[in-house]
Amino acid sequence: MILLFDIGNTNTHLGLGNQRRVFKQANIPTAAWFNGSAQGRIHKFVGKTRLTGAATCSVVPRATPLVCKAVRKLWKLECLELTPKTLRGVGIDYPKPASIGPDRLANAVAVRHHFGAPSVVVDFGTAVTFDVVNRAGNYAGGIIAPGLAAMTEYLHQKTALLPRIKIHETRTVIGKSTREAMLVGAVHGYRGLIRELLLELKREMKVRQLPVVATGGYAKLIAAKLPEITTVDPLLTLEGLRIVWSAHFPIHST
Repeated sequence: MILLFDIGNTNTHLGLGNQRRVFKQANIPTAAWFNGSAQGRIHKFVGKTRLTGAATCSVVPRATPLVCKAVRKLWKLECLELTPKTLRGVGIDYPKPASIGPDRLANAVAVRHHFGAPSVVVDFGTAVTFDVVNRAGNYAGGIIAPGLAAMTEYLHQKTALLPRIKIHETRTVIGKSTREAMLVGAVHGYRGLIRELLLELKREMKVRQLPVVATGGYAKLIAAKLPEITTVDPLLTLEGLRIVWSAHFPIHST
């Protein structure tokens, strides 16, 4: 089995996978790598599962060596780090490949593998990112916008009267309270943002039909009323990481 780490700014997404799929997932705070609690959490997550390898993609560079150190200590395994040099399954058509977030490369690998090319991933994380795989099957770039939670938290922090809100579906588009008005702006407004950006992507790519896969924390909520999003896959980034590891070590990927 393969132990997978998708290290984000807020959470580290853990996964266990084999040569076919990711079958177990859990989250721990990324801060756990710095307060000493991460090793116990990942050991509990793995349990008695026999590991043959580990892989990581990280947007928090100072956490990466701590992850690899923990893997070596607990299971005596080396950890494959996803970078443009270790990438498999998708090409890169981008001026500075080293500047691409490794999680975005993992997304591109997974969407190319399962949905073909061209295709797009929308990842609803701390930021919302769009990652584009072009007709040639290469990572071609994308879009970065503020994340939904980051946007609403900013409003709370920078204004005296706007509260912190819990984001959920709202049926109305006319808020009858401050909280409801903020929800409308967040949920319905965010769908408008996603819809318009996808429309512009289709125009620029000169395609009418485009597989669009959503992943990340608010993917299911935002995609619920966006027919432009064709699939929601919460394990997409881990799946891309699994595919890359399996391409490096095909014999040992069971």
